[in-house]
Amino acid sequence: MDPVLLLFICLAGFVIVRLISVLGERTGHEQRPDIEGLQRAAHSENDREPTDERSDYPEPAPAAVSPEAAVLAEADADFNEREFLTGAKAAYEMIVEAFAAGDLKSVRDYVDTAVYEAFRAAVSNREAANQTFDLKFVGVEDARIIESRVENGTLVAVAQFTSNQVRVTRDASGEVVDGDPNRIDLVRDRWTFSRQMASRDPNWTLTATGGA
Repeated sequence: MDPVLLLFICLAGFVIVRLISVLGERTGHEQRPDIEGLQRAAHSENDREPTDERSDYPEPAPAAVSPEAAVLAEADADFNEREFLTGAKAAYEMIVEAFAAGDLKSVRDYVDTAVYEAFRAAVSNREAANQTFDLKFVGVEDARIIESRVENGTLVAVAQFTSNQVRVTRDASGEVVDGDPNRIDLVRDRWTFSRQMASRDPNWTLTATGGA
């Protein structure tokens, strides 16, 4: 890497390592096409008046869950895997973009303290090296729960995201020191979300990040 200031050679190397560890890893399936271009949904149910008439429609079947999410469904009758993944994908994109922009305050409520401090340290190191990180989401190809558990009344879900991103690190003069603005990287991340079962807050909190 070629940092702006010679005195920050070692620091710049550290910054790149932190960025990779926080934002996931390239899978080796990079592409070069043209570049153009957590919260769970609230459950609602219409109240029905009692009636003696039999319904002509069968009761809806409960939402199916994957084997990896079965523990969550057993522990929480309201857990819906599809809704969880929809919210998790939105949170993933929002948090990664906030990290890239250095605007962590906008996602503070959705991130555990330890994760927030790790993000903040990486952003500070990046700024000390006079570098900027440009990121553009092309899209999330896949999101799935790969592991789940219940710990002391806390629901824990490990989600794996596969997304297409354009990621470029630039120095103070705008020169590219990592990445390629004309390349789409296929990135895989594994993020851990948790929620207290006794809490009335339906939101999940990001408690750990890592590449897959």
